[in-house]
Amino acid sequence: MDRLPGICSLPLLKKLCAKIKSFIKRHLPYEDFDGDKFSIFPTLRGYDWRGKDCNDGDASVYPGRRPDNWDAHGDSNCNGIWGVDPKDGIPYEQKFCNGTQPKGIILLGDSAGAHFHIPPEWITASKLSVEAFSNLPEAFANELDWPQFSSTTGFLRSTIGGWTDSLYLRLQRRNRCNHRDYQSISKNGGSSGNIMDLVKSMARNQQVDQPAVVFYELIGNDVCNGYPDTVEHMTRPEEMRSNALQTLHYLNSRLPRGSHVILIGLADGRFLWDNLHNQYYPLGQLNKDITYEQLYTFLSCLQINPCNGWMSSNGTLRNLTSARAAQLSNVLKEIAKSQKYTNFDIFYLDFPLKEIAEEWHKLGGEPWQLIEAVDGFHPNQIAGALGSRFLWEKINREWPHVFGKVNPSNDAIAVLFKGQGGH
Repeated sequence: MDRLPGICSLPLLKKLCAKIKSFIKRHLPYEDFDGDKFSIFPTLRGYDWRGKDCNDGDASVYPGRRPDNWDAHGDSNCNGIWGVDPKDGIPYEQKFCNGTQPKGIILLGDSAGAHFHIPPEWITASKLSVEAFSNLPEAFANELDWPQFSSTTGFLRSTIGGWTDSLYLRLQRRNRCNHRDYQSISKNGGSSGNIMDLVKSMARNQQVDQPAVVFYELIGNDVCNGYPDTVEHMTRPEEMRSNALQTLHYLNSRLPRGSHVILIGLADGRFLWDNLHNQYYPLGQLNKDITYEQLYTFLSCLQINPCNGWMSSNGTLRNLTSARAAQLSNVLKEIAKSQKYTNFDIFYLDFPLKEIAEEWHKLGGEPWQLIEAVDGFHPNQIAGALGSRFLWEKINREWPHVFGKVNPSNDAIAVLFKGQGGH
């Protein structure tokens, strides 16, 4: 927008440009007529990112709130359950959801959590076609992210090289009263420093909303940067602690009592070089002439390498970057052990990259197949699905109260939905 000052200075477009700038900066839905932070449109931070609004003309109706009068007369929480059973006069929401402890899934994340993805078909010579670019408008409207397929808040069957298995979908299947209660509060470049502003776009009201399970998952940007002196620009442990505590303090002021926060450690990005450097990049697959090692070097020369510390042929630098990542993860682990909050309990988990690779190997795959082909940096659709399953099973073993028990009324709710409660 800033590159088009002439257009944005036109009287008819001035207000529109200002609105677009504001919503891009705040990471809120562009189309949100009632101002409740939920939208009836998928892209531009709409329901691809957070549950679909079922009444965009009423700010008191949105996903995640506690039902108004058991939703006897309308669907106040957009989970598709409302009305009264004519057989006994009991509202369906009360009959099916009372006592099941509904809760939502909220991600505070980076580009990995938002599921950054550039389709390989866009740059692979043998696959170039008009059809290959059919999803271009949708992709750009979502900032080249695909949260609708992500490992935390994904809700659609994937069409980008894998399958969707998300924490939200698993929680929804466990208790269908949680339908549509998800928020991906994430952005490309998300780090412990800027998440403190991003979290303010979260929609949760302590007085009238359900509790939530919040994942604080920033797996790389506190050590990844494009500076030649990359180590000097990495987040220091004391900064990480201060940033995380400020975010947790804000969450405690917004989350309803009974919520949970799970801190996820940083990834060990040496995985990238170790498994990709001698593989052929999509542009080089036809003539076998461009490897990821060459890609990383080229990006560094252009000073646009997103992670000079890990996407590098310098083994010493890769080790230093991983050592700092481990330090920052230890800060989060210590916080989870030492800090107590009024409205949520707090836990720590390592980012399960090793476990993802081991599971993929059991399925006959190779480690390099778990990374996005075009950027050579982000976990891809397969890695996300495997990671979601691992985290779900790990959390249920370690802290079974976090996600709660299976709702015994799920089958009855499915009959009530009859396909009407989709996203």
